[in-house]
Amino acid sequence: MSNINYDNLKRVIKKSMLSEQEEEGNKGGSFKKMMEKLLHSRTQAHIFHLQTKSFAEHMALDGFYNGIVPLFDGIVESYQGKHGIITNYECDGFEDYSSGEQVIKYLQTLSNDIEKLRESIKESYIQNQIDTVEELIFSTVYKLRFLK
Repeated sequence: MSNINYDNLKRVIKKSMLSEQEEEGNKGGSFKKMMEKLLHSRTQAHIFHLQTKSFAEHMALDGFYNGIVPLFDGIVESYQGKHGIITNYECDGFEDYSSGEQVIKYLQTLSNDIEKLRESIKESYIQNQIDTVEELIFSTVYKLRFLK
């Protein structure tokens, strides 16, 4: 019969579990950052919506800020169902409206940020939900750019 050092075995298992949690934490951090950006985008779009003097922009932004909330909810609920509750959301400051080009640039930057942050998400169903957010972003960009 061999002697098993249970204390060493416990340390190895604990270290392995911590490693897995750290990986999950990094993934959760990227996901959380993406969700913070989407939450921010809802209010930022509403600010742009209220400040623009263009009816077409006003309506396009209305579609965005009303459309992003249910998409955001669906993504977060899917993620939290598997990985647990996200806490300690943070939010950056907001900008005042200056031009339609500013709004388009904001949405394009949002899309670029989402593309980078989504790389850590492995679940295809969450990726599909994120695709729907991208669809909303670029549908809004189309309306802002071409439906004046």
